[in-house]
Amino acid sequence: MFGMDDPRGGGRGRGGHGGGRRGDGPWAGGRGGGPGPGEDREAWGEAWAREMFRRGGRGRRGGWQQADVPAADDAYDWFVGRLPQDWFDAVRIDVDREEITVIGTLLTDPAPSEGGTDSAAGNEGRIARFRADTKERRIEIAQEAEAKYGRKVAWGATLGDTTVLFTHLAVPVMTRLKQPERKILDTLVDAGVARSRSDALAWCVRQVGDHADKWLADLRDAMSAVDKVRSEGPDLS
Repeated sequence: MFGMDDPRGGGRGRGGHGGGRRGDGPWAGGRGGGPGPGEDREAWGEAWAREMFRRGGRGRRGGWQQADVPAADDAYDWFVGRLPQDWFDAVRIDVDREEITVIGTLLTDPAPSEGGTDSAAGNEGRIARFRADTKERRIEIAQEAEAKYGRKVAWGATLGDTTVLFTHLAVPVMTRLKQPERKILDTLVDAGVARSRSDALAWCVRQVGDHADKWLADLRDAMSAVDKVRSEGPDLS
């Protein structure tokens, strides 16, 4: 039927060094509050990464975030088995740490619009009808998936050249940028490409996604292979 289409810093201990809770050592609370006065920040960060790796593979950059939610490698198979057979011709599942997005291609309408072709307005109408008719069942499926995978579920539908997302998270991402990077964002804002630095940063991310698909796919595959090898290794705890 279906085709495949921050770390929170702890309190500072005595003498200004990152101590977290008393007696928990310098890495309490994940990062222990950061390096103290006189400490080399880069060396401290490398030491923290090694410690987090020793505790369970959380030292890889970005890995601490992935450890907070269940794995969702089987999400596509789960949705294919769970979705009603009469909803979609094909389904696409996109997963990140916060959200699972389900976008289905609606079944072909047996009674197309006058003239034998589907118009954009007709497609939007059919998608709107599908959204209304399936609301309760989609909520039920989303609740099951959220309990299983620890992520919110967003829905969308495609018909012809029309795709509509029903719900979608906009997740704030904290970052620190140096002046040359901020100037790039300000240039995009001043030129009217974006309304704010936040919009400009999102625009830059979309550009990378549009023009580096193969590289990003290779990078994800490589990370998955590393995670698989790590999970099969000996227990050092």
